[in-house]
Amino acid sequence: MSVHVLKRATGIGAVADTSVRDTVARMLAEIEAEARAAASYTGRPVLSRQVLQAMSRVPRHEFVSRARKDLAYYNGALPIGYGQTISQPYIVALMTDLLDLTAESVVLEIGTGSGYQAAVLAEICRDVYSIEIVSALAEESASRLHRLGYTNVHVTAGDGYDGWSAQAPFDGILVTAAAEEIPPPLVEQLKPGARLVIPLGERYASQALMVVEKDVEGGVSSRSVLPVVFVPFTRRRAARKS
Repeated sequence: MSVHVLKRATGIGAVADTSVRDTVARMLAEIEAEARAAASYTGRPVLSRQVLQAMSRVPRHEFVSRARKDLAYYNGALPIGYGQTISQPYIVALMTDLLDLTAESVVLEIGTGSGYQAAVLAEICRDVYSIEIVSALAEESASRLHRLGYTNVHVTAGDGYDGWSAQAPFDGILVTAAAEEIPPPLVEQLKPGARLVIPLGERYASQALMVVEKDVEGGVSSRSVLPVVFVPFTRRRAARKS
């Protein structure tokens, strides 16, 4: 299992081109509008300033294919190959916000994808450990994040169900694919007081974004936040059968 270790450079991700800045501003306005519209579900009509700043700094056009550059800041999901997608910006922002991270947080992400969510997390917290089951996608994402200067992201190819025990416990865990159950190893790897954000439900069917919290005594509770649609959570065994 190869691990790619990346670190964040000062000022990376700042979008300098004027036309791109205007497009980013429209994306942020749409995120804020959707947050207000979904407040009855999420209880969060306003997302934190640090999350919105992170969204403004990450160059999303670097995480989509050349053929879809013109849609990079569209507030919707886009295909990235290998049967995977880059999530809708609002969902990326919401999931990040739900973790309530600090500059000292260490986070586990399951499902690196193009690396976009990892980059957003990396703008906020100290370290991001990210696992991607598609080896080629893990390699591509690690290379992209390295090129963009993110040195606090650690990417590996593997089955995310078991988490990353060598780096546990985590201040937050984020899963970017819909599972049919909450993986017990991920709950075990949460620090007391930390949160796991994960979509739960059947493949391409009824799904809900869930927040799982571990209290200071180790008790676990969960709540549904929002109806969502994510690609399915896949495991190494399933990949071998396909």
